[in-house]
Amino acid sequence: MSKKPRKPVNKTKDFTAKILKILSQDANKTFNYKQIGAKLEVDDTKSRNEIIKDLKLLASQKKIVEIEPGKYMVIATSQDYYEGVIDMTSRKTAYFVSEEFEDDIFIPTNNLNKALDGDKVKIYVYNRRRGKKPEGEVIEIIERKKTDFVGVIDIQKNFAFVSTANPKMYTDIFIPKEKIGEAQNGDVVLVHIEDWPKKADSPFGAVIKVLGKPGEHNTEIHAILAEYGLPYDFPVEVEAYAQKLDTSIQESEIAKRRDMRDVLTFTIDPKDAKDFDDALSFQVLENGNYEIGVHIADVSYYLEEGTILDNEAYQRATSVYLVDRVVPMLPEVLSNFACSLRPHEEKYTFSAIFELKENAEIVNQWFGRTVIYSDQRFAYEEAQHIIETKGNSIPAEISLTGSEYIVPEAIQKATLKMDELAKILRKKRMRDGAISFDKVEVKFNLNEAAEPVGVYFKVSKDANHLIEEFMLLANRKVAEFIGKQRPKKTFVYRIHDEPDENKLINLQTVISKFGYSINFKSKKDISKSLNQLLEDVNGKKEQNMVDTLTIRSMSKAKYSTENIGHYGLAFDYYSHFTSPIRRYPDVMAHRLLQHYLDGGKSADEESYEEKCQHSSNMEVLATNAERDSIKYMQVKYMQDHQDEEFLGVISGVTEWGIYVEIVSNKCEGMCRIREIRDDYYTFDEKQYALVGEISKNILQLGDEVYVKVKSADLVKKQLDFTFLRKNE
Repeated sequence: MSKKPRKPVNKTKDFTAKILKILSQDANKTFNYKQIGAKLEVDDTKSRNEIIKDLKLLASQKKIVEIEPGKYMVIATSQDYYEGVIDMTSRKTAYFVSEEFEDDIFIPTNNLNKALDGDKVKIYVYNRRRGKKPEGEVIEIIERKKTDFVGVIDIQKNFAFVSTANPKMYTDIFIPKEKIGEAQNGDVVLVHIEDWPKKADSPFGAVIKVLGKPGEHNTEIHAILAEYGLPYDFPVEVEAYAQKLDTSIQESEIAKRRDMRDVLTFTIDPKDAKDFDDALSFQVLENGNYEIGVHIADVSYYLEEGTILDNEAYQRATSVYLVDRVVPMLPEVLSNFACSLRPHEEKYTFSAIFELKENAEIVNQWFGRTVIYSDQRFAYEEAQHIIETKGNSIPAEISLTGSEYIVPEAIQKATLKMDELAKILRKKRMRDGAISFDKVEVKFNLNEAAEPVGVYFKVSKDANHLIEEFMLLANRKVAEFIGKQRPKKTFVYRIHDEPDENKLINLQTVISKFGYSINFKSKKDISKSLNQLLEDVNGKKEQNMVDTLTIRSMSKAKYSTENIGHYGLAFDYYSHFTSPIRRYPDVMAHRLLQHYLDGGKSADEESYEEKCQHSSNMEVLATNAERDSIKYMQVKYMQDHQDEEFLGVISGVTEWGIYVEIVSNKCEGMCRIREIRDDYYTFDEKQYALVGEISKNILQLGDEVYVKVKSADLVKKQLDFTFLRKNE
């Protein structure tokens, strides 16, 4: 005989959390049980009695105080309130990130109280008892991270909604009829959130720019820039100001500078570069030592502080390198002409000049303003050919001119000697604990319509390392020159903290599946084993994944007036000095260096720290936009390859499926767990794997699998794959 189902127990409601929330939101006001009941929208006797009981309980716990009979107020203590930042998940829940907590605090959806991803908020923390995971509730939004969003508009009769492709934006935006502007149904638009009324489910906004139709190339590129608040053209008045600058080379100015026009000088850059902001000079001194000059475009000569041009450059803080275009920090008249160290032209430069022995030991250094004349422009491929062949003939297929030519002997010898010296400098850097991140870069061959017709990988070779080492040397020595002065002088440093040990432990968990490990004994051992790891994975199927995970385990480099050194480069002092055409911190470094060379007093640290923070923030936005443009191009490329089978590597495993990175082009997409047909799979967190219920087949990180493109969504920049089979 079957048992009757038991009636559910009618549990007493616990109102304590909600009561605390009501009292916290009006911390200066008193409430009685009736007022709280009205706020909670309950008026039955049972609930009211429960509220009275919970008020007494909270008062006994000293969380609230009874000001007068029956009237309560929250106790103004800061111990349960914290300020920090909201980090949304794609599941409409969030985590609260604050330095005061080792682990992030979970925020359920109904406790967000209109907070959005990245907002600075104040929260109340519940369940701080042992054995319970704490949860939080947003009490106050202190500062919105952003109020402008990109999305597609859906116009109804008297209003519209804009929905974004950002998985962390959990709400659409309501647009009243009068604020739709010129937008038409289905357009991609930029909207500004103006208000979020108390009882409204969605924030209210206004259309501020129509970007175009979804999926169109220019629309999507402009949408990427708009999403991060990055401009794509210069205001008319800034362009006009730049055009009026006197960019001619004057004898009166040359007289104030060290004249290096007669010293052999050349540039080595990517073949498609338009702005050449660094050049190297080379000469053998009478004592047999080598003098190498690192010459950097003297942007600060043209960019006067406080002008509209300088303000625009500061606001941008960096050039943005998207797949099909560059959004420059400076107008073209400066970036591609006056400040570009083009061949056979005299240019003003700011230089770091070093005297080196045969063993690359530095015996002398000089910093200051110069004038140079570039004798030759090389592409990396041309310089690499000289290094590899030791010859001076450049074949037509790699020549910038498209024809074979002979490099002058002096330039050939200078290139080879500088390559030797750079290799010694690099070896010493690695010995001191620097980490060698030569991550493979994905590049696209584009046709005239800026559509991707091919993918190739950019790998750093000796010619790249030659330039890199001398730029690193200049950056380090400039920072050292200022940083070691006493009394202390304000300067702009590029700092990089040690990696977070928890992140390294997570990295160890993943790489151990491939037979690799990290030595945690000391700081130097960690660096050494990370370098060994990067060397060991080179050329392997898991290389890109391990490279990416290793970079993610590192702290982020940033700008600061407080020098803590640069962990990744193993330098005690480091700055950015060598790219003022495309980075504002380099402009600041030039100005400060010249100020101190002129005997000036220490600059105001507080204002420079503020500028450093702004520059770091803008760098993050630019990096995100660059990453999104690569994702967009990958999706666009894969749209034309929907019928092909691809070999891929499992690069991520989650409860909802596997991420697969295609070996031939590094495009990454998702195979959803419910669509893997050969078995019923469940997620095994310990193994980072999906396990088949019947076959016990395992799909784990690093496994090779075959996939096909299922869908390629340009707007969401998202690829979905169909799982075909495991590569046995």
